[in-house]
Amino acid sequence: MNGTLLRITQITALAALLGTGTAFAAGAHGEHAGHAMPAASAPIGTPGDAARVTRSIDIDMTDAMRFTPAQVQVKAGETVRFNVRNSGRIRHEMVLGSDADLQAHYAMMMKDPGMRHEEANAVSLDGGKSGQIVWKFDRAGTVSFGCLEPGHYAAGMKGAVSVQ
Repeated sequence: MNGTLLRITQITALAALLGTGTAFAAGAHGEHAGHAMPAASAPIGTPGDAARVTRSIDIDMTDAMRFTPAQVQVKAGETVRFNVRNSGRIRHEMVLGSDADLQAHYAMMMKDPGMRHEEANAVSLDGGKSGQIVWKFDRAGTVSFGCLEPGHYAAGMKGAVSVQ
């Protein structure tokens, strides 16, 4: 292959890579070293407007690898503020997604345990800290949540939002 053709091939490959989506452009994970959470395979809602919150739900995360409550019910169209507290001593997080998305991202977290989530559908907290997720559940179904810190999801640190 001559030099000009090789260079054109390299530029085309780079353009295709950069044009594949938001993984590079959005900076979705502030500390994820160049990769983002996989695109949602199922609709889970949209980031909510804090001014339109219809109710707040308190969620506690513990070092026993559990969320309390682990099951939540909301209405389709409802915008919810999750007040998330890590009552444990180690880092935990709450990430909303489909089961498939959470499992895929958990596999990524196992390979890169230093990743931190800074998306609208997630909050990552050191022990004793609190944070919030404001989310609009726009259609009926089930939205899962879990802690994707290495070992936590596999230990059962997961839950679900039933959207009626």
